Amino acid sequence: MTVTEEGETPGARQKLITGPGILLVWLYGVMVVGAVSRSAVQISSDFHKAPLAYTLSALAGLVYGFITYSLVRGGEKARKAALVCCAAELVGVLAVGTWTLVEPSAFPDATVWSDFGMGYLFIPVILPVTAMFWLNKARKAAAQGS
Repeated sequence: MTVTEEGETPGARQKLITGPGILLVWLYGVMVVGAVSRSAVQISSDFHKAPLAYTLSALAGLVYGFITYSLVRGGEKARKAALVCCAAELVGVLAVGTWTLVEPSAFPDATVWSDFGMGYLFIPVILPVTAMFWLNKARKAAAQGS
């Protein structure tokens, strides 16, 4: 029996897009489209107006894209990478959300993470918490199945 560098047998990569994982991929996919398209338009047309806000929105889109890719890819390394990115995303949402409330003049225009994602129905603050819960549950399920 051959074992890959991830400690998995070939063809036995841990699936992360089963059950609630499918909804997470869908929601992260929507957030990728929203954040990337929003930042692309804002950066190309009004970058001088709020460069920090627009750059943070682009960064959020990249993070969402990486998490989406990791969930679809599956496997233990992808799960760990997604978990780290979700934690970084949550820190970013909390930091930017707090910053926009404490120092609103620093953000002449909103970011995806402004006011804890209020412009996106608070999905940016709820999604990483939910994803981290799911990723930990997937790890435990994989450990029980081995």
